[in-house]
Amino acid sequence: MLQLSEIWIYPVKSLSGISLKQSNVTHRGLEHDRRWMLVDEQGVFISQRENPELALFKTEILDGSLVISYKEDLFDIIKVPLEYSPRVVKENLETVIWEDTVDAYEVGDEFSAWFSKILKRVVRLVYMPEDSNRKVDPDYAITTSDITSFSDGFPFLIIGQSSLDDLNSRLKEAVSMKRFRPNFVFNGGKAYEEETWKNFTIGNLSFYGVKPCGRCVVVTIDPKKGILAGKEPLRTLSKYKNVGNSVIFGQNLIVQKEGSVAISDVLTII
Repeated sequence: MLQLSEIWIYPVKSLSGISLKQSNVTHRGLEHDRRWMLVDEQGVFISQRENPELALFKTEILDGSLVISYKEDLFDIIKVPLEYSPRVVKENLETVIWEDTVDAYEVGDEFSAWFSKILKRVVRLVYMPEDSNRKVDPDYAITTSDITSFSDGFPFLIIGQSSLDDLNSRLKEAVSMKRFRPNFVFNGGKAYEEETWKNFTIGNLSFYGVKPCGRCVVVTIDPKKGILAGKEPLRTLSKYKNVGNSVIFGQNLIVQKEGSVAISDVLTII
């Protein structure tokens, strides 16, 4: 039996994730997943690829706010509202993530200043509102209305625990699932079988596997230290997990309809 064992969201792109027992599922991703993002002065997204220290920002959802801290300093925090009134929304600005230009708005000067002080560079914290629809790559879309958030390209990512176990059996030092930033982790099944799935359900929701996930230098970052930790596991993956010029691990997903998922939900391959 295949069973959902972990659910993760990453409210701010490239910051640490939040483990959940259940989550609402929307067409653009899990609720609150990658709806916020840090951009530079030109409005271009920043990520762990160039700023591995972003992994040291901790996130938590508490009392209607997204609470963010840095390292272990629990006294210096910011509380970002989860809901926004149109009266306080600033003028939309264009942000750039990969090849996409996306409408967003700066959450607030005080939040941007907090991040800028810690990162020692000018950045802005932006939010993707509901009326900002970023389309997924049309080459892999199921419908013309498929959208995503500030994710790299698709609204969901799933990885089997068996896949990580197999990878770790090939490494001198095991790595955690956190390196790969999935939304869903499941127990049972064969290693890497999720990369072949086309149509399956989690609980009563139907998902489509659209593309194995290409991996980059981010998987070599130690999420506890916020530093590049060498060439693993990317080097080992590159020896046996290749599609064309991409090193792959995990499967990108699109959902058929909105709903909810919870830990222990059964996965059924159709």
